[in-house]
Amino acid sequence: MTTKINTKDPDILGSLPALKRAAKRARRLAEMTGTPFYVFKEGRVVNLNAGCRRRRGR
Repeated sequence: MTTKINTKDPDILGSLPALKRAAKRARRLAEMTGTPFYVFKEGRVVNLNAGCRRRRGR
């Protein structure tokens, strides 16, 4: 997916790559800790870490 942004503001230009880096780290953390990782995909909320086992409350 390509997105064209018509601005010279460096904060705006750097926001999309920053969001992508944050999402990548969040997914990695979810995989490491065995927690769900929810995203909006094709109009539905799905857990991309479906193989995880959720812990019940203590």
